Amino acid sequence: MGRVESDDVDGLLASYQGERPAPPGRPWVMANMVAGLDGSAAIDGRVRGLSGEVDRALFVHLRAQADVVLVGAATVRAERYGPLRLTDEQRKARLDAGRTEVPRLAVVSRSLVLDWDGPAFTSDDGPRPLVVTSWSAPVELRAEAEAHAEVLVAGEDTVDLAAVLAELGDAGASVVLTEGGPMLLGELVAEGLLDELCLTLAPVLGGDALPVAVWPPGRRPAPEVHLVEAREVGGHLFLRYHLDGR
Repeated sequence: MGRVESDDVDGLLASYQGERPAPPGRPWVMANMVAGLDGSAAIDGRVRGLSGEVDRALFVHLRAQADVVLVGAATVRAERYGPLRLTDEQRKARLDAGRTEVPRLAVVSRSLVLDWDGPAFTSDDGPRPLVVTSWSAPVELRAEAEAHAEVLVAGEDTVDLAAVLAELGDAGASVVLTEGGPMLLGELVAEGLLDELCLTLAPVLGGDALPVAVWPPGRRPAPEVHLVEAREVGGHLFLRYHLDGR
């Protein structure tokens, strides 16, 4: 584990670089989340009140390393997602490496109640968004979704995240980044599908009564989580964990 001086932003970002070997049958899955000291994952329904300048730089830095950014529909609505922005330097590096200029946005939605006029689905900057749903979604709403995004149906009553990740891997994704929300993160952990958690602990108290991960009812506690790095920058604590000994 390491600790850096509070102004070593470049050192912090560099520590998140490196190989992420894909497990058999699916991509490597990492999560990037931020929480207050009381464990809250939002203030007034949004993350911005917890996220500082350095955390926002890390946010973009991790997106640049992903092939797909997987997000729950509630988070897309609350955070008003648009196209996935990267710096010109990051875009060039991806193209030079034979990757898409920006990662693809994949939205998990069982209800398919999404803002199709929002920037996440109307921008032509980047690959066409992917919407992931289950067979229980209304047929008419699925048809509407197909007019605005590519639709992947996996699972009967709920979205089969293991099947989704297998499909993404077959399509060439080697790293999938999830930015939440808490319910999606809880489901990924409960299914044994999360490999790495990047957690920023903000020096803030008094956020919403919403934890970083919402555990599915009746599920056993998470497998052992291993702290692999801890760094402090600008009063924020940046923690990186591996799950299942990875």
